[in-house]
Amino acid sequence: MLRFHLMPVRTYPVPGPFRAEQLPEGSPYELSNGHPILCLPTGRRGGLSNLIGGEVLETDPAVKAAGVDVGFSKDPSHLRAPDVSVGDFANEPGWAPGAPPLAVEYADTGQDEAELENKIAELLGAGTQHVWVVQLFGPRRVEVHEPGKKVRLAKPGEELTAPGILKNPVPVLALYDREAAHEATLRNLVQRRGYESFETALATASAQGKIEGKIEGKIEGEIESARRALFAVLKARGLEVSDQQRDQILAARDLAVLERWLVQATTASTTTKALGS
Repeated sequence: MLRFHLMPVRTYPVPGPFRAEQLPEGSPYELSNGHPILCLPTGRRGGLSNLIGGEVLETDPAVKAAGVDVGFSKDPSHLRAPDVSVGDFANEPGWAPGAPPLAVEYADTGQDEAELENKIAELLGAGTQHVWVVQLFGPRRVEVHEPGKKVRLAKPGEELTAPGILKNPVPVLALYDREAAHEATLRNLVQRRGYESFETALATASAQGKIEGKIEGKIEGEIESARRALFAVLKARGLEVSDQQRDQILAARDLAVLERWLVQATTASTTTKALGS
């Protein structure tokens, strides 16, 4: 989300008149010490990146909740809505209290850098542990902001971590590149199903299929043996088998039924009685 001001951006040491509870959901404003910050719609590149980056983070096996433009209010005078937030907040109406442990901002052309720096400082001051600023213009890079540490840059080919928040490292590329995001999302989803990797899931499915195939083959073999035995007994006893009865025997898939017919055939006087009809 791009942020613009009609006057030089600065912090607001003197409280403004507005409060978070006065702003309805969907309002185009955030609050900094009671002062409104106008938030304008996101461009195409930013909107696409928000979605694919949010997908990667939301599917991480350790993540309880993630959202786009969720408003967080640490006190009545502040309301901040990161582009993507990761944490443990309820799926219900209203602003979330405090601040998200991990916040992601997407910066594109026209970004109000001074206001963004103010927002980052307020998020970190409210308890956010990691703020990742994905720069979409110029050389692709992610600025990593953490409390008490110097800002560092992560570039494509590197990974970002958030211990205690995310299980998996996030490739920088996955925060804005669709294919890289899908690959990371697939890894996350198979882990949520109990497999460490997609390759492990495929190997497990293959092994399970082989076991099921062996069992099915064994059962089919027993069924065929029962059919042959039944035909042999009927022939040895001189009991004629009609085409309909032959089809009935060949179509039978229940081993217990064939075995029952086999027992009946040893004592029956007619084929009809032998097949229990």
